Amino acid sequence: MPERVLVIDVGGTNVKILVSGEPEPRHLPSGPTMTAAMMTEGVKALARGWEFDAVAIGFPGVVHNDRPVAEPHNLGPGWVDLDYAAAFGRPVKMINDAAMQALGSYEQGKMLFLGLGTGLGSALVVHGEVLPMELAHLPYRHRTFEQHVGDAALKRLGVKEWRRRVADVVRRLTAALVPDEVVLGGGNARHLDALPEGCRRVDNSRAFEGGLRLWQDRRSPDRAH
Repeated sequence: MPERVLVIDVGGTNVKILVSGEPEPRHLPSGPTMTAAMMTEGVKALARGWEFDAVAIGFPGVVHNDRPVAEPHNLGPGWVDLDYAAAFGRPVKMINDAAMQALGSYEQGKMLFLGLGTGLGSALVVHGEVLPMELAHLPYRHRTFEQHVGDAALKRLGVKEWRRRVADVVRRLTAALVPDEVVLGGGNARHLDALPEGCRRVDNSRAFEGGLRLWQDRRSPDRAH
């Protein structure tokens, strides 16, 4: 593992960064006009004064072989074709952002991670190996899982009904995937008053631990996705 890793968590509202050994993350605004080149230049400026040997990026979309498969929905263009290693001048590993937070939240056994944010992020971690998943767009109650528990659903349904939908989605996915535990993360997890049985809540800072673990695991877990 490199001595110091710069972890970048790319979100639709902010890009958050932290280098191993530093106590506090830094962030810059993102949004629908942020291109991949703007992200890399902004991060390099934001990370000034930090030394790092490698980079881990959590990307809001499907990743294959450390590269985005398609352009993100909530950001600007240029993410698929950018040479990230050249842009940072360091080796880079990239993984889906929900998978990175899942990896950072993992403790033991078989864990299902569900990220309640703008959409629905999902990943399994089995004996330390993260398996990114795309459960959000599977059909559920004449729509999709994401359309019932994403941010738009929270605003449309109100928090009480949204909590009921989250509990039902957790029950269904638990029955299908049979995890030892379910971890709920993402910005909207804070709206849950009582967690469904078998669930644990984490905050988004676990993504930074996931980025470090990505470099610890020589199997590069996202490569199979």
